[in-house]
Amino acid sequence: MENLSIDSIWKKCLLGDRKAQFDLYQFFSKKMYAVCLRYAKDSLEAEDILQIGFVKVFSKAHLFSENGSLEGWIRKIMVNTAIETQRKNKISFVEPLESDGILEITNTTHSDPLHYKDLMSLVHQLPVGYRTVFNLYAIEGYTHKEISEMLSISEGNSKSQLSRARQWLKTRLLKIEALTL
Repeated sequence: MENLSIDSIWKKCLLGDRKAQFDLYQFFSKKMYAVCLRYAKDSLEAEDILQIGFVKVFSKAHLFSENGSLEGWIRKIMVNTAIETQRKNKISFVEPLESDGILEITNTTHSDPLHYKDLMSLVHQLPVGYRTVFNLYAIEGYTHKEISEMLSISEGNSKSQLSRARQWLKTRLLKIEALTL
């Protein structure tokens, strides 16, 4: 689909056209599922977040100001929905430092370097507080001030969680490197 057709589909969505809503869902669902999966504990929770997120997209369609991209607006809704889900599940965004955990990498051999999928698998193994802050800062591009407001934590806590997430990832990547030598 071209941008022109996305624009026309969106205009129909604003009028409550169910076919247009389905088309918009089909166009963005894979990208947005990947966003949801970065925050969810598993694929079922990611699917739930995706569905709830799209319900919000369609029920709040009138709030899209067209100052930015539609995709960016939908992505923001998905991220906020994921964080709301974590709050409902009483997830703490403050993680204590922990000792070595079990390392699960699916595709590492000496001749096969780490791929994007393997790195994302490793990121998904981060404790939820680390993972949430890491995703918001490193992948979504939020500032520590924005993260602290979103998660109701201090800016210092956000910075600390990011630092710990990076250290956690670095430690595991070094272990993987040692295993492949």
